Amino acid sequence: MGLHGFERRLEALVEGVFSRAFRSGLQPVEIGRRLAREMDDRRTVGVHGLIAPNSFRVRLSEPDRVRFEAFETTLLRELADAARAHARDEGYGFLGQVVVTVETDPALHPGQLAVTSEIVADPDGRVGSLVTADGRRIPVADRPVVIGRLSSCDIPLGDPQVSRRHAEVRRDAEGFAVFDLGSTNGTVVNGAPVRERRLADGDELRIGSATIRFETA
Repeated sequence: MGLHGFERRLEALVEGVFSRAFRSGLQPVEIGRRLAREMDDRRTVGVHGLIAPNSFRVRLSEPDRVRFEAFETTLLRELADAARAHARDEGYGFLGQVVVTVETDPALHPGQLAVTSEIVADPDGRVGSLVTADGRRIPVADRPVVIGRLSSCDIPLGDPQVSRRHAEVRRDAEGFAVFDLGSTNGTVVNGAPVRERRLADGDELRIGSATIRFETA
C-alpha cells in the first residue's frame, strides 16, 4: 500500500505543465520506485523502531538530466515529499532531514539511473519543519517559529484574519507543539481548534486562509 501511494504522488508530476517534458523516456515515478527500494532495502532497526535512509544521490544520463533540468527543483522537492510519505506508510523513521540530490553520470545511457543512499543524522537528533503551500520549508530548532501578520514573523502571512503574532511552534524535550498566541480567529490543527497541541508528522495547521504542514524526522 505504501509503495502504491508513493507512485500515485509521483505520477501527478507528469500532469499539467510537466506533461510535455515527461511524455516519453525516463519518468519521475521510476526514480521514486528506486528511492522506495533503497528505503526498504537499507532500513535498519533503531532505538524507537525502523530507521530508513534520508539522504539520496540520484545519477542520471546526460540527456535525461537535460530533460529534467527545467523542473529539477520541483522534482527533487516532490521526491523528498514522496519519500516522507512512504516512510509514514511503512512506519519508518528518519534521523535527519530528507535530502535528494541529482547529478549527471556520463557512464549511464538514456533511461538508466543509479541511486545511492545513506542515513545522515541531524546533530540534535530531532528534526521538525513547517512546510508552506509554496513549498518553503522552515526548520523548527531551539528557537520557536512564529507565524503571524507581522513582517518580522518567521512565517509572515498577509491575511487580515491572521493576528500580528498569531501562533508559534516550539521544540522541547517531549517533541514539538503549536501554541496559539491569543489570536482573534484561532488556530486549527487537522480541522480542530486548539490553544495548545502536540504535533505529529503530517499534521496540518490552518491559520487564516493558509495551510501549513508539519513534518518531523
